[in-house]
Amino acid sequence: MFDLVALLIILVTCFSVAGLGGATTRPALEGWYRNLRKPSWNPPNWAFPVAWSLLFLLMAVAAWLVWRERGHPLAWWGLGLFALQLAGNALWSFLFFGKRSPGAALVEVVPFLGVIVATAFLFHAVTPLAGWLLAPYIAWVSFATVLNFEIWRLNRG
Repeated sequence: MFDLVALLIILVTCFSVAGLGGATTRPALEGWYRNLRKPSWNPPNWAFPVAWSLLFLLMAVAAWLVWRERGHPLAWWGLGLFALQLAGNALWSFLFFGKRSPGAALVEVVPFLGVIVATAFLFHAVTPLAGWLLAPYIAWVSFATVLNFEIWRLNRG
């Protein structure tokens, strides 16, 4: 029972961060973001919430799997980095959409991606499935990094 409560808490935490990002993103979509120059391979707006919902679910399950192995010497390090990358996720949304600054978001996304990769490595060391569950997140944020760069490049003035 305690494991299910922990899973629920982790899910609520992850989706709260998602909600924060969404609250920052939504006001910018209709005007500012729509008017930005974007590369031809920019996904349609509807794809982002679908992808992020799946990614946050996978992240939560990965963190829960590591939490279940909290006796492992690397588990708390991994969970600490996990919390840090959640903060990095919210910060990126705030910088890109809230501050409307692709340049600041680009500076932030590189270390943010590094923290995600480090989290995946630590998660994998604790329980391999948890590390692999973060692979789609790493792929998506890598793609988002390149997209962020292109949007910054196309709109710098």
